[in-house]
Order: sequence, then C-alpha cells, then structure tokens
Amino acid sequence: MSNGLNAHRVLTPVAQLAAAYDVVVVGSGAAGLVAAVRAADAGLSVLVAEKAAQLGGTTAAGGGVMWAPNNHLAGGAGFRDSHDRAVAYLTEAAGHVLSAEEIDWYVRTAPRAVEYLTGKTRVSMTPIARPDYHLEWHGAADGGRGLDNNAFDPSDYLGLAEAIRPSSYFPLLTMTERDGLNGRAADTELLARRAATGVRTMGGALVGRLLASALDRGVHIAAEAPAEDLVRTDSGWTVILGGEPTPGGAQDGEGTRRPTHAGRKVEAGAVVLASGGFEWNPRLRKAFLAFPVTPISAPSNEGDGLELGLKNGAAVADMTAIWGVPVISAPGHQYDGRQSGRMGNVEMTLPGSILVNAAGKRFVNEALNYHDACRVFASVDPHTGRQQNNPAWLVFDAAYLSKYPVAGSTPGSPAEWMTSAGTVEELAGKLGISPAGLRDTVATFNADAAAGVDTEFHRGATPQDRFLGDSGNTPNPCLAPLATGPFYAAPVSAGVLGTSGGLETDFDGRVLDRHRRPIPGLYAAGNVAASVFRNNYPGGGATLGSAITRAFAVGEHLAKR
Repeated sequence: MSNGLNAHRVLTPVAQLAAAYDVVVVGSGAAGLVAAVRAADAGLSVLVAEKAAQLGGTTAAGGGVMWAPNNHLAGGAGFRDSHDRAVAYLTEAAGHVLSAEEIDWYVRTAPRAVEYLTGKTRVSMTPIARPDYHLEWHGAADGGRGLDNNAFDPSDYLGLAEAIRPSSYFPLLTMTERDGLNGRAADTELLARRAATGVRTMGGALVGRLLASALDRGVHIAAEAPAEDLVRTDSGWTVILGGEPTPGGAQDGEGTRRPTHAGRKVEAGAVVLASGGFEWNPRLRKAFLAFPVTPISAPSNEGDGLELGLKNGAAVADMTAIWGVPVISAPGHQYDGRQSGRMGNVEMTLPGSILVNAAGKRFVNEALNYHDACRVFASVDPHTGRQQNNPAWLVFDAAYLSKYPVAGSTPGSPAEWMTSAGTVEELAGKLGISPAGLRDTVATFNADAAAGVDTEFHRGATPQDRFLGDSGNTPNPCLAPLATGPFYAAPVSAGVLGTSGGLETDFDGRVLDRHRRPIPGLYAAGNVAASVFRNNYPGGGATLGSAITRAFAVGEHLAKR
C-alpha cells in the first residue's frame, strides 16, 4: 500500500456509476465497508451506496470500539484470554438465548475478522484495558477484548476528510485517551491541531481506514444514493438508487427524508443490506419498541434496508431489541438538523452525582454499564401503568461541576439549560419532583459517599464500575457527597445507539425467509439485521463486534460465490 497522495476520487456520482456490479452494498458504516473490502479482495466489483451526504453512518458518529474476545492484539499486549474462557463468558451473558453453536461461531469468527482487518487492510487497532461488563461471570476478562482505533490522518486521500460524517459529539481523542482523562476535559490544543489537519479518531478513524482500504481496491462509493427499491431478477437483483434528498426532509410527515426524483437502476449479482437500524423512524419505533427512546446515532437510520428486506420476503428477529444508553439531551443539541443527545454514562459514574426519578429516589447503580442501566428506565409502575424512571434527572453539586464537563459543558460554568437552586429541596421544586424524596435520597447517599460504600446500589464496588470513575477520588472513585451549593440537575432519558433487531440471517449473513431458507443473493449485517447477541451486551464494543463479525462472514461467503 502506498503512503503517497492517493488521487482516487472518494465519491462516484450516481449518474456515473456502472450499469452492473457483482456486489452492491447499501450503507457505508463499518458493516457495509468490511463486507465491501472483503468482497473486493476476491476480485469482485463492488459499489457502496450511502443514503446520506456523508459516509460512515453510526460508526462514524460513535466511539468505534469493537468487542472481540481472544483476539491476537490482546495477546500481544499481555492480556490473557482463550477460546474456552470467551465461550464460558458468552454462555453466561447470552446462553439463555444463544445456542452453543452460535456462541462458538462468534468466538471463532470475531478474532479472524480482527486478523484480517489489521493484517490485510489499513485498519489499526489497540486493545484497551476496559473490563467486561460482568467480571463476576465465569470467563470474564479485565481487558483486551475491547479494541480501540488509532488516530487516522486522511490527508493521503483527496477529499476523504470532508466525505466522512463528523462525530455527533465525541472529541477528537482515541478512546484510550478519553478513558485516561478521569472524566475531565480534553487538551484543547491537541483537539485544535487534530481538527485543523482533519485527523479522525474513534469511529471516524475506523470508517476512514476502511474507506481508504476500499478505495485501494477500486470500490465505487456513492453518497446521496438511497436504495429506494430492490427487485429480484433471474440473475440477481436490480437496485434502484434514489436521487437528491429533500433538504431538511419530512415529506411524509414522519421526519423521513425522501428523494425529489428517481435516480438510476444498477444490476447486482448480490446485495448486502448494511443500512443501520430504524431508530429515527417514528412509525417503526411506535410499531416495535416498548417505550420512547432518544436516538443519538446517524439520523439517516430510518429502517430503509429493513423494509426492503421485508418487501422481498425476509424474516425478522428481536424487533424490540435496542442498544440502550442513558442520554442527556441539551435543548440545542442537533445532529443533521434533528434533535439528538449525548451518552450520559460517564457523568453518571463520576463522584458527586446521582440519578433520580420523579419521586426523588435513586433507582439504579449509576455506574452500571449503559445498556443494562437503560433497561431500568423502562420499569413500569404497577399502580399507574406508566414508566416510573423515564425521564430522570442527573443531580450534582457545585464541586462536581467545577471538575467535570456535563454533556460538553465547560467545567465550572453551568450551561443555561441546566436547572439550578441553592438547596436540594428548592431544586426538586423547580424540577417538579418530590422535595422530601430528593432531600432524603441525598442525605442517605452523602453518608454512604463519606464512607466510600453505596449501601443501596453498590456503586463503585466492582472494577467495571470504577473504570470510568475518577481514580483520584478516594476511597471510592465513583462516590462523593453532594454537599456544596448551588445544586444542579440535567434531564436524562432512555436512549439508543441503535436498534438491534432486524432481518434474520444465518452464519454467513444470508437473509432468511419465513421458512428459514436463504433468499438468493441477499445478505445483511449491522443494525439492519438482528444482532449476534440478541439484546444482550457482553462488553463495550458489542455493537460493532456484532456488525463487523457478521460483515466479515458476509464478505467471506461472497468471495466463495
């Protein structure tokens, strides 16, 4: 691979696409790009068609960590793992819904995907010392299974920096660098240098390296090319790519962007659906999800690939499943012109904050992994039939605010959207929650925090809790009293990194029909398909672990066709 300036144009206009390709991939996140690169390595002609104006989907918007047990990079960095340990852990994590064959498939295939990506493409990863989410389970690892992406400089490829979707809110740090901050703000000079030179980190780095690898192989990439229809033919598929999307979208009254005119037909021997979940489609959310959620992924994830699969007879699985996360939504936070938010798990873990419901009561270990914590938001009050913890409020004091940013705020400076008051009772009154409930909750929590032991929810009692805490805060990096006025609150709600139910596939990523027979030439990977883990979250990076591993299997199967 050359290190010189690559003169390939990144994007091919829809009007200049070839009439036919061996493989058309719908979506340009990690799942789509991994499948595209692996198929291109087999000599197949490949088109990646992206609906949005910029590339990368939710991968580029997010943290980019991949959960891959027993990978070779971890072994090289001194982390201990084995196939059998990984099988044991996944059996504890998801053995109630996954067969032994499915668990063994993932543990065998994920490390092979990592070997391929780091050995045959431009992808560059580093294992991080982030523990699995349940170290108490047999086979858990205290690090190495999560893989971070090293920073990527796209300057060798003209126009690549501009083509990649920006992060929704993550700073230009690697996840390793971010984890080392102890919750504090990043070095502004480092961030400015990276922004000025176009360097990408986290999910943006993964997308950039995969795009560069695709361009190396002659893969055609088209943006603003939504797949509007998918029609079976005698020899494969006709993919109908739409034209320019309506600025701002919302022609159908649901916030869904529609093209203003027809695009063109492209013939394909095989189609890979990798277009993301349906979390931004209000109609599909209402149909399948049990409770309201705030999506923080790419707003182009509107279920297009799911509905194309359904039109062609696909079966579905786990349609109520989500990659859940507590979300802090500042009123002005928008992404692609849509109201969005930010993960709130770090703010919830750091010492000096609590999460309370309308009764002013804590309802979860705030340092619990974000997927499991989000489940508790949906708890229903049997007396009212309504959710009793959604929304909730992050409550903290002036000492906390002086040290840690909250949803991107500047430490020491409250944001205008935060609620503040001189006492916790006054704060509760402004929030419309129980003053007595909040007062008693803070009093109990403060006594526990002073002793360093959370007697109610055991926050900070495990290594996985303490990982995102402040190591300089003793004796418990997750606990500190709320004692210094004024006091503040920020609204927190149930959110999603993406939906994780969708088209049903086999081990090769072939989409199955209702009789569990593969639909010829149709594949799916990523959040458009039912997750490998079936609504379970074994460790940080499980979302991309599922997506990349399935996509790698898709690429391998295409290579054998």
